[in-house]
Amino acid sequence: MRKRVFLCLLAASSLIGLKAQDNIIDRVEWVVGDKAILRSEIEENVKMWLANGQKFEGDPYCVVGEELAVQQLFLHQAMLDSVEVNESYVMQSVDMKIEEYIQGIGSREKMEEYFDMKSSLIREKLFDMYRNQGMIETVKGNIVGEIKVSPALVRRYYNSLPQDSIPYIQSQVEVQIITMVPEVEAEEEERIKSELRDYTERINSGETSFSTLALFYSECPSARKGGELDFMARAEFDPDFANVAFNLTDPNKVSKIVKSEYGYHIMQLIEKRGDRVKVRHILKKPRLSNESIKTMMLRLDTVAQEIGQQKYTFEEAAEVISHDKETRNNYGLMYNKGTASSRFEMQDLPVDVARVIDGMKVGEISAPFTMRQNGDKIVCAIVKLKSRVEGHKANLRDDYERLKDIYLERASRDKIEEWIKGKQKTTFVKINRDSQNCEFKYPGWVFYDDNK
Repeated sequence: MRKRVFLCLLAASSLIGLKAQDNIIDRVEWVVGDKAILRSEIEENVKMWLANGQKFEGDPYCVVGEELAVQQLFLHQAMLDSVEVNESYVMQSVDMKIEEYIQGIGSREKMEEYFDMKSSLIREKLFDMYRNQGMIETVKGNIVGEIKVSPALVRRYYNSLPQDSIPYIQSQVEVQIITMVPEVEAEEEERIKSELRDYTERINSGETSFSTLALFYSECPSARKGGELDFMARAEFDPDFANVAFNLTDPNKVSKIVKSEYGYHIMQLIEKRGDRVKVRHILKKPRLSNESIKTMMLRLDTVAQEIGQQKYTFEEAAEVISHDKETRNNYGLMYNKGTASSRFEMQDLPVDVARVIDGMKVGEISAPFTMRQNGDKIVCAIVKLKSRVEGHKANLRDDYERLKDIYLERASRDKIEEWIKGKQKTTFVKINRDSQNCEFKYPGWVFYDDNK
């Protein structure tokens, strides 16, 4: 996903270059209430939008300028309502976004070059952006919080839709899964540990630095930064990794070897800051032998056969033997975080699972197959197709929850747009003359002439 998003940067660079040729000295583009929006702010946000893969409907400088103006309407309301946000959560979001930028663009230096500012300033601006977003979402929540949804309202909404406007529900499936991780052979585990012990000795003897070894030998994307990870909270790490990382106290020492779901690590403390820690690490991933994979596939094949013989159910097997932490306690049922339900459209399933499920009958259990998790971790799996709902036009009997969400989304959007239009009429706004010909999403802006 990250790689795909940043392919947009190449296509967008011509737009940035074209605008840069204007060489316009920084100036005030908008005034909303007592807040001035500068040309440089709009340019920075255009770059941020492009880096996030967002598309523009119209002139980017018109679109972003108006978006910043609308944000000021919400932020002014947030100030009146004394809205506060969780700064720890904001910082976590900033760290994740910085890491996403670095991995997508290629390095911290390239990120700084793209945004034309130091990473500390990028972090500061992202912090303001996420904090403002949190405040804005709180205000929006207050605006739409009084919207009531009842079966009668959803039914009335559905009955008001023309036939050609009734939402089409794509084919959806529910899938149960049992995964098992092939065992790393003792010789391979010892090989990995021997390499990591050698790295530790070389660092402790002063022969080389941790960062240099990470750059050359770590199998984590952080290798390009000398193994350095950004500040992270305990919950963001693998539990075994976190237990060691948060117990480090001496930045000059190398940790013991740690086994996580990703492989084997050694790490070094950089800094602790409250409930967050910054470390560098070296990751080595064990190689699985064909024999190890074959053994696990045969074991899963036996499990599938015994389920077919009704010795136990798929649900019982998932609860006892599955290595998948996310589904084991839910009887193997996969959960779609995007829709907060167990239903998936085929394109939302992991590719390997979708390929196996395609063509299966409800209640059928697949043959064992291999799939990749967390990028390149190989696991063996069997799946059961629990249910399938074929694609169809939405109806109240089968799709009430989906229709309720659509109704609520529409009602919330209408409520917020009504609020914005009301604020447009009562808020002082001045827009640079060069922008007065923009096609705005909200055309009700009141323009004030500089000469009056």
